[in-house]
Amino acid sequence: MFPVTLSITRIKKHTHTVWSFFMVPHRGPRPEFKAGQVAVLGMSDCGDSYVAFASAPEENEFEFLIKHNPASPNVTGALFEPQPDNQVVLKKIVGRSFSIEDHRGSDLVFVAMGTGLAPLRSTLRHLLRSRNEYGRLVVLYGARTVKDFCFVEEMATEWRKQGVELRHVISQHNGDWSGPTGYVQSLLDHIVPELKNPVALICGSKEMIEQTRLRLLNLGLAPEKILTNY
Repeated sequence: MFPVTLSITRIKKHTHTVWSFFMVPHRGPRPEFKAGQVAVLGMSDCGDSYVAFASAPEENEFEFLIKHNPASPNVTGALFEPQPDNQVVLKKIVGRSFSIEDHRGSDLVFVAMGTGLAPLRSTLRHLLRSRNEYGRLVVLYGARTVKDFCFVEEMATEWRKQGVELRHVISQHNGDWSGPTGYVQSLLDHIVPELKNPVALICGSKEMIEQTRLRLLNLGLAPEKILTNY
């Protein structure tokens, strides 16, 4: 099936540097993926980029949450050009998915930093189609500043309607913020002990993932209850 040419259908700007790019196959069948997996994207004269799907597998468009990297010679730089090539090549789909179907009945805590929210959002939108099969859903989301949060409107409307509990934290305090500051994993101490048979899904930098995993182990979670997508 691969490679598959994708056409950009629309763009949504979350912040000055982080945008959602929506894409569909230019022609032919739509490749399938599982929540949590990653696309290898290429463009003409650019190096490849590994970008997680932010959309649920069932949605018609692929959505990719991408942070602009102007110094990068790959897709994450080229897409932000004033007149980018409207076609992107999906070369393959890699990574393991978040196997949430194996944890029906459990409380789920999603721990994300920055654009690491993308594969967790994909998973959350997927499982909300069978919301009654899971317990509490808690999203812990960290960013550098208030202006760096993505999907703010969706969280405040769609997610809250489905009973998703949101906890935000920023690492750089400023005058517009009265909530907690620090690293997102610091929120776990006050959340995990309240949960019933909790399962954690984590995405962020390698360092953040390792620190979060250690914190969860210290809080009593078994290793098989700590899920990552790579």
